[in-house]
Amino acid sequence: MKVLIVSDSHRKDGNLLEVIQGTAPFDMMIHLGDGEGSDEMIRGWCEEASPGCEIHMVQGNNDFFSGLPSEEEFMIGPYRTFITHGHRYGVSMGPERLADEAETRGAKIAMFGHTHKPYLGREDGLTVLNPGSISYPRQEGRRPTFAILEIDENGELEIGHYYL
Repeated sequence: MKVLIVSDSHRKDGNLLEVIQGTAPFDMMIHLGDGEGSDEMIRGWCEEASPGCEIHMVQGNNDFFSGLPSEEEFMIGPYRTFITHGHRYGVSMGPERLADEAETRGAKIAMFGHTHKPYLGREDGLTVLNPGSISYPRQEGRRPTFAILEIDENGELEIGHYYL
């Protein structure tokens, strides 16, 4: 199973389209917020690039008037997954509150955006991931990033951050 994970596109959609087309096919696509109204366009691009793929999107702090949920729980293969933009969990100060919430929910994977910086942490059976920003990166070098999560036939989880 292959999952494309992006965040913080902020209507600078050319980078996102390039990543969708360049990583297809994938089984699932996750957008962790601040798409700023591009939801239906993103769904269309994903369906065109990977027909039948599962799509999960949450609302970010800049997604005014969005009908997207602020957080969501679902399964990725055998892993219970919790996604949110992260601003309501203070992720700018660190992922600890988000990790605590994910553990309370029984999640094995937690994903967030908001900071525009890639992050991957693994502790006590919980994987916490931020793909960084596909449009406005803030980490050193300021290159747009995204993540790909793969689960092999044995159920092993592999996650990589990639630069555009």
